[in-house]
Amino acid sequence: MDTMRERFAATASQLLDEDPRVAVVLAEIGRDGFAEAERRHPDRVINVGIREQLLIGAGGGLALTGMRPVMHTFASFLVERPFEQVKLDFGHQGAGGVLVSAGASYDWPAGGYTHMAPGDVALLDTLDGWAVHVPGHPDEAERLLRHAVAAGDDKVYVRLSVQQNAEPQPVTGDGGFLTVRRGRCGVVVAVGPMLGNVLAAVEGLDVTVLYAATVRPFDAASLRAAVGDRADVVLVEPYLAGTSTAAAVDALADTPHRILGLGTARGELRRYGTIDEHLAAHGLDPRALRERVTGFLGLGSPGSPGSPGRPGMPGRHGRHVRPVRPV
Repeated sequence: MDTMRERFAATASQLLDEDPRVAVVLAEIGRDGFAEAERRHPDRVINVGIREQLLIGAGGGLALTGMRPVMHTFASFLVERPFEQVKLDFGHQGAGGVLVSAGASYDWPAGGYTHMAPGDVALLDTLDGWAVHVPGHPDEAERLLRHAVAAGDDKVYVRLSVQQNAEPQPVTGDGGFLTVRRGRCGVVVAVGPMLGNVLAAVEGLDVTVLYAATVRPFDAASLRAAVGDRADVVLVEPYLAGTSTAAAVDALADTPHRILGLGTARGELRRYGTIDEHLAAHGLDPRALRERVTGFLGLGSPGSPGSPGRPGMPGRHGRHVRPVRPV
């Protein structure tokens, strides 16, 4: 199976062939994936070098001329470092474009904190009008990218990751949550690449699982329909914990509810480790997710007699983050 980023390069190269409005803007990172496209379209594959503010500025300028710019680099260099340019060159100018990131929250642990962006979606939430897609599979990444490029002059962020689910879901760019399974004792919303771990964590539990590959706009209608008369909701996001909690609260404003936001903790993990170790440290592996979901929904202490937990699982609740072992 290819990765989301490999699929992005192949799809964006095809879009360059198909649509003369499309331009790809790079800041050195990812250039190899566009070598052939650059030879075919030297005027529409633009590498500005290691100048991330210029990456966004050039994209904004292209948008003002009527082009549809697709800007790509690591999330920390695409959203966080040039945030002022994102705010002004697109938001203030009323321009539209497509940001496509790599690296996610900790996809390359050896790169250190400079290459991690757990707060990217929360940061974009401070701006108006950005659609945010978080695909969980390369097939979804291609579908959502094509929709983003075709979305007129909208502002769209596509968040890619090396973490992915085993199977794609039938997502659309319109952003509705998908019902993966139904239950009576609460709703778990799994975002993007978190779906596989969530399904493993809730195996045998009487809960509804919704899948979200688009988180902005937030699908309030689907969440309201899923909760019924028991509005206990767990949000599992692959970035900063609680990023979508306010959106869920707004969706359930007329319904008594409890919400648990799970995701990447605020504390920095200063040992590189592996992706799996980071998942475990943030409580996003299946074992920890099961403990936290069962504890919040009152489904019994995992491992206790008569509970749905697995025998021998120690109880661990809350937001404690274990240190990552060095490698």
